[in-house]
Amino acid sequence: MQNVKKIVLAYSGGLDTSAIIPWLKENYGCEVVAFAADVGQGDEELEGLHEKAIASGASECHIVDLKEEFVSDYIFPTITTGAVYEGEYLLGTSMARPVIAKAQVEIARKVGADALCHGCTGKGNDQVRFESTFAALAPDLTVIAPWREWDMVSREDLLAYLAERNIATTASATKIYSRDANAWHISHEGGELEDPWQEPTKQVWTMTVDPEDAPDTPERVTLSFNEGALTHVDGEALSPYQALVKLNTIAAAHGVGRIDIVENRLVGMKSRGCYETPGGTVLLKAYKALETMVLDKAALKYREQIGLEFSHVMYDGRWFTALNDALLAGAASFAKKVTGDIVVKLYKGQATVTQRRSPNSLYSEDFATFGADDVYDQKHAEGFIRLFSLSSRIEALKKQGEQ
Repeated sequence: MQNVKKIVLAYSGGLDTSAIIPWLKENYGCEVVAFAADVGQGDEELEGLHEKAIASGASECHIVDLKEEFVSDYIFPTITTGAVYEGEYLLGTSMARPVIAKAQVEIARKVGADALCHGCTGKGNDQVRFESTFAALAPDLTVIAPWREWDMVSREDLLAYLAERNIATTASATKIYSRDANAWHISHEGGELEDPWQEPTKQVWTMTVDPEDAPDTPERVTLSFNEGALTHVDGEALSPYQALVKLNTIAAAHGVGRIDIVENRLVGMKSRGCYETPGGTVLLKAYKALETMVLDKAALKYREQIGLEFSHVMYDGRWFTALNDALLAGAASFAKKVTGDIVVKLYKGQATVTQRRSPNSLYSEDFATFGADDVYDQKHAEGFIRLFSLSSRIEALKKQGEQ
């Protein structure tokens, strides 16, 4: 064991991190400071957390409110890139990790710690995301990952470990699902989801109404943007976090934002997960619809390339890198034109854009009309097509000449 005196642990109050506190004290002989991040997972997740950490052996517990920073500085910039991992995943867990790890480093500096600790397993993506942030912001601090060191392998092992030390826990050996929640989404893994042939049961979903049980009457919501930033929902001026909370409430009631996917983890294995991202689904749909009004073909194509690359940068935990900064800067330059209003219809699990307008719109009814017009001479298309297809024509003529 390395010689460390004070460790800051990313603490959730769950079974893993409850066991990690006494394990660190016993195996490293050090002081343990618990750090918990409020990223919008819900007040019930934070209730009694301070008392639980102290009872488990922590000397201090810092609960840091990161909700507004998370939404404004991580979620909204990601939206401007259009990033969606492997075509479906809206990166909810991925986006939260850099803001949490950054705050953990700040607490470590504040309390004079010489080590950082997380409870991520050696099979997952989060260990990479946390430790990549630590490497970028605090390369001088020791990193401890108990799941890669201790010999415990199951929930039963952890429960027995806590019971031997008379440390109370509300966890049980019958936990079915592994869940992660924040202001953007909630993820579900484990249980029957480990079999890709098994359809998710109703008990998997916790945030959204079953689309089959959603209202029979559609609801429309208006989102207003200014230079890429969402500023109003249904005409109400809201902070980034408040806007997301409102969209979550509205969209969840209509069963919007459910996906069931098998994804490629960074560590090489595939995993099956169900995600609920109601407000985020509406927000991204609206943003992309507004982009189609204000970006020309070449600009939109390049922004799509940024989104594809950025989805991997975010998923792989490379937020604090030069590539991340360059991609965000490119997306921000396009976002300056994204100003206007979008109406999204919510109905039985679907979010459909029905209306759009922008002062920067490149759409012209005069040019696009199928009726008579005085601004477009269709005869001009002939010369354009001949030039556009010139290389194909030359190649075909060459082949004919060889026959």
